[in-house]
Amino acid sequence: MNLRLLTGGAAIVFSAVYLLSDLIELAQGGFSGMQLGLTYAAEAAIPLFVLGLYALQRPRIGRLGLAGAVGYAYTYVFFTGTVLYAIVAGVPDWPALSERLGAWTGVHSVLMIAAGIAFGVAVARAGQWPPWTGWTLVAGMLLYAVSPTLPDVMSIGAATVRDLAFASMGWAALKSGHHGDRPAAAAHQLRAQ
Repeated sequence: MNLRLLTGGAAIVFSAVYLLSDLIELAQGGFSGMQLGLTYAAEAAIPLFVLGLYALQRPRIGRLGLAGAVGYAYTYVFFTGTVLYAIVAGVPDWPALSERLGAWTGVHSVLMIAAGIAFGVAVARAGQWPPWTGWTLVAGMLLYAVSPTLPDVMSIGAATVRDLAFASMGWAALKSGHHGDRPAAAAHQLRAQ
């Protein structure tokens, strides 16, 4: 299976799984075994598909894209670990988990937002996929930044925007040519003639 198909499919599927998990958590007012299982699956996939989305846009995505992808992937390695902790320790909900983890949650949340913004800007500037996919990720990260001050139902809005951004990037990856680079392939063909 090629990187484009694997990455694009994973970005779509696991973004949908993550949103479903968030909706279940909201509906039941906290964590459950099934919901945490869905969260774990989605969060464990994020580092892989984000790095894949970066790789598909090389070299045009540049250093900002690399920094954003690596930073975002790293934060989700951390957050995936928090899901395991919640499962093992029987933590009832996100506020209780955040309290137990202390400042680490805040530090990684800030890093996630900064890395997500960097990656979104880099995707929009790379021009290989529709720029709105990158700007949608930026919007999702900005909504995340203010979501702690909003009701829980509004934080689902931030998650929905983020999930839409990654699923849209996945769709763009599936529709694009090798490495998402049809313009470069066409230019190469012209030079060869």
